[in-house]
Amino acid sequence: MKRILPLVAAALVGVGAYFLFVYEPSNSAPQTAAVTSNASVDVADNADENADLDTASIPDMMIGNQDAKVTVIEYASYTCPHCASFHAGTYKELKRDYIDTGKINFVFREVYFDRYGLWASMIARCAGPDKFFGMTDLMFKNQSLWTRAGEPAAIIDELRKIGRLAGMDGDTLEACLNDDEKAKTLVAWYQEKAGADNIDSTPSFVINDKKYSNMSFVEMSGILDAAIE
Repeated sequence: MKRILPLVAAALVGVGAYFLFVYEPSNSAPQTAAVTSNASVDVADNADENADLDTASIPDMMIGNQDAKVTVIEYASYTCPHCASFHAGTYKELKRDYIDTGKINFVFREVYFDRYGLWASMIARCAGPDKFFGMTDLMFKNQSLWTRAGEPAAIIDELRKIGRLAGMDGDTLEACLNDDEKAKTLVAWYQEKAGADNIDSTPSFVINDKKYSNMSFVEMSGILDAAIE
């Protein structure tokens, strides 16, 4: 299983803001991803450096009925192939039957296996809440293209293309990718949320405070229907 490896260094290098991660190329990753018990990208270890990080400034991205009786939180990485498979299949059924009908509130929380997933998250979030889920669909739909583009510069160029498809201009994209403080805060936010929910693989789901691993639509709909009743 693909695991989040310990952080080797945190740096802001070259074009755009990014952390240097130990990276397992996506084209060799299996279909399931697991998180080690001491998750990577631990910016919290450096209290002085991160004392001013305000993770409360990172909003949850939600779609559906925020007043619904049932909330589903998905933890996923943009570079996780199994997450892409979930969004190509089960998520579409979930959206049709439960999100668009107002039966549930759906929350998407990013997990960062590598700097590329962080870049993707920064661009998706910069597109704004109204475009975030459309951007997420594009990130997963084109995952095999941008994650396998080659060198980091080529990968980031492919991500820029996705941003432009969403109507983002060049200046906005560069501002997003060079936002060092946002990058650090996102990593701290991810670790805080994933740690609190004891997330150990992606995609994982928290349904009304109970954690579940990846599942089929039939399995998920059974859980949701029981919770909605």
